[in-house]
Amino acid sequence: MEHLARPRVSAAAAAVRELPPVGTKASARQVAERFPAVLSPQERLRNEVLARLSKARQDGKTREAAIRALFPRTILPDSTVDDLVTGLVAGAHLLFFGPSGAGKTSLAKEVWDLFPKSIWVVQGCPVLDHPLSLCDPETAARFPPCPVCRRRFAPDGEVSSWSPQSTDASKVPAELVQMREGFGFARLQGSSEVFPDHLTGNINLRKLEEIGDPMSPLVLEPGKLLQANRGLLLVDEIGKLPLGTQNVLLQALQEGTVTPSKSRETFPATFVAVCTSNLSDLDNINDPLSDRLTSLHVGFNTRHAPNRLIVELGIGPKRQSVVPEILLDAGVRVIEAWRLRVSDDNPDIGEVGSNRTLIDVAHRTNAIATLAGRSFASVDDLKAGLLHAMRGRIRARSGDSFRQNERRVLEFIDHHTEPALKRSAGVYWCRYFRGPLKENEGEGKALVSEGRRLGSDAALTDQAASGGDLFPKFRPFVAFVSERERLPDGIRPIDAALAEFGLLEKFSLFTCTPEGADDDAPL
Repeated sequence: MEHLARPRVSAAAAAVRELPPVGTKASARQVAERFPAVLSPQERLRNEVLARLSKARQDGKTREAAIRALFPRTILPDSTVDDLVTGLVAGAHLLFFGPSGAGKTSLAKEVWDLFPKSIWVVQGCPVLDHPLSLCDPETAARFPPCPVCRRRFAPDGEVSSWSPQSTDASKVPAELVQMREGFGFARLQGSSEVFPDHLTGNINLRKLEEIGDPMSPLVLEPGKLLQANRGLLLVDEIGKLPLGTQNVLLQALQEGTVTPSKSRETFPATFVAVCTSNLSDLDNINDPLSDRLTSLHVGFNTRHAPNRLIVELGIGPKRQSVVPEILLDAGVRVIEAWRLRVSDDNPDIGEVGSNRTLIDVAHRTNAIATLAGRSFASVDDLKAGLLHAMRGRIRARSGDSFRQNERRVLEFIDHHTEPALKRSAGVYWCRYFRGPLKENEGEGKALVSEGRRLGSDAALTDQAASGGDLFPKFRPFVAFVSERERLPDGIRPIDAALAEFGLLEKFSLFTCTPEGADDDAPL
């Protein structure tokens, strides 16, 4: 029998070795010769994070930009993202807590997106054992193989007689696979009905009777913890899990093992745990489990620019109608005002100011304009979109309470929409006045004059849209608007510019005051 002697290679050196294509088959001996370092999920994730940061820095990005680039679809304060990356590099299990709709779950999914997903496994193993765990004493001590593989490679088929020293590495079949849902990644939604069996899994006695082979992986139905082995476990709303279920998760985090229901065997369960919790459920997480998790507050952004970016990412490139940027910006400001003035502790209205609402305001405003046959959304469409989106986030416990909260939302919209529009229009005009116009008041007056002529004469607008030298002061404004708006097919840039111009004339009076400066001050 061949004995395995593998070279010593550091984790950092192993991380830079290029893996073969997914689906490549080999023996454990061949894996040991080329990829001798066997890493824990935490180590693999750490190396991936550090490698991406290093590459970003080499490409000229600042440290802050490199860290933000790790999570491109979740917009959070730099300090929050920095704390998260520190936790990942430190190998911590994570608990994201904060108000509903702040981006906790999307952030957890982005951690999974970061995870390196190509791994060597024993062919046919139900929990993705590493091939070297069967034939290398050092690896076996750190990452014990599952009982299915131990029985499979034991000389007499008995788990107790297996040892890594007696296993021929050239006869352990290995395959490079891509981790996916149920195989290296598992997601669990917390509720009072999630029992320990959901996490541990069990032996399917009916399948065992049908197959008649206790060594077959088909008799095991892995629970979420076994499905996550060597990868990542995402637990949404962990505080809603019953205490008994929490204790099963605690055991896995402490010992890296799980014993499925009706089984006398223990299976490996090593993974990175990323959990989320709303503020109201934090007290339901038992202390020993909480101690195993690094808590990270994920709250709403306290600056305007990140909230605008959330909307831009959320609405996507395809639009049927145009929601002018001033309206989009004002909708964000109304939600920001709600957050500042209304506590999110009230469970009935806690999600009215969420990031989901920010995005939904834009979608609803667009939908209302489209249904009305308008190419450009109006101020009334924005107000209706705000009401639809905010009202839709009210938790309906009873008809009376819903109507009461609906009236509260409606009054808030009526009171805060116009100030938001004035601020958004002022910022928009200041951007143009201080940018392309270079604060030239004469050029500004000429632009306003041409815009008013165009806005009152459709024939002149058609002439200007066809090109030529007409309205030379307004043309740069058309270009400015076109660069900022993602216009659907069939929408003329000049019409989009006139829509913004109309909002500027009504709400900014084409004045650039200090209050209208384009800033990103704390809300």
